Amino acid sequence: MDSPLVITSSPHLHCGMTTRGVMLDVLIALSPAAAASVLLFGWRSAAVIVVCVAACLAAEYLSRIVLKRPQTAGDLSAVVTGVLLAFNLPASIPLWQAVIGGAAAIVVAKQMFGGLGQNFVNPALVGRIVMMASFPDAMNNWITPLQGSAADAVTSATPLAVLSQGGSMNYSMSELLVGIRPGCLGETCALALILGGLYLIARRVISPIIPLVYIGTVFIMTWLLGQNPLVHILSGGLMLGAIFMATDYTTSPINKAGKIVFAVGCGLLTVLIRVFGSLPEGVSFAIVIMNILVPLIERATRPLPFGEKRRLRNEQ
Repeated sequence: MDSPLVITSSPHLHCGMTTRGVMLDVLIALSPAAAASVLLFGWRSAAVIVVCVAACLAAEYLSRIVLKRPQTAGDLSAVVTGVLLAFNLPASIPLWQAVIGGAAAIVVAKQMFGGLGQNFVNPALVGRIVMMASFPDAMNNWITPLQGSAADAVTSATPLAVLSQGGSMNYSMSELLVGIRPGCLGETCALALILGGLYLIARRVISPIIPLVYIGTVFIMTWLLGQNPLVHILSGGLMLGAIFMATDYTTSPINKAGKIVFAVGCGLLTVLIRVFGSLPEGVSFAIVIMNILVPLIERATRPLPFGEKRRLRNEQ
């Protein structure tokens, strides 16, 4: 008896990539920025990263049990969310608040919508926004880097906060590039983030379209508005957001035209919030807003099936 013919939907060939493998590549790409944060802000930075990762893993494990779904804590996606959340926090953040942010990121933004691949916004950014609304003072307590113990560190405003208040930039471009400035622990060293982005592109984990268009849009818009484009690119969370969060598979468009529209939207919103809004930083809100618009972007930029244009012309 002949074996039955099994009919399945595409894709029919497996490229060899797995969720765990992709997440491992992302963690490798994040490691230079993690090392730089420890060098810049001391042991407190490592403690925040460890607590955020542990909170996200625990939230993932427990929520899957409560929801009676297959366990996914081992696919490393919760670890990536924890690291990205930590990178969006100041080194001085109380650790118990970081736990709340991790739980919000995993339970509210991810598991309540079905888990990995079902969330419509980036979980780490949701965790950060929840913490900004819940603990505004702690989320704006910035430590000046290279001061040894975090307990004795001096706090100061970030470059974007200084600019939003009409002050002058006190940091050179080289200092901004290597992270000698106050800010979130994972966003300050732009050089480390660039190295991580190049690794992801070389491994074909991400496409360079979104990071390049996002950063390019911010450059052009800030230049047109009379701002210093390099300061806006190297300050704040633009590099971190453009490379590691705007490129999230689940919450960004699939096709090339959609990626361009998405990235331009992120850049425009980031500049509008920074220059005209009441907040000095706009990356988190810009990416989340564009995440919500992704279904509409994909509908508008979806390529037509082969031959559909010709068929429509023949019917006219």
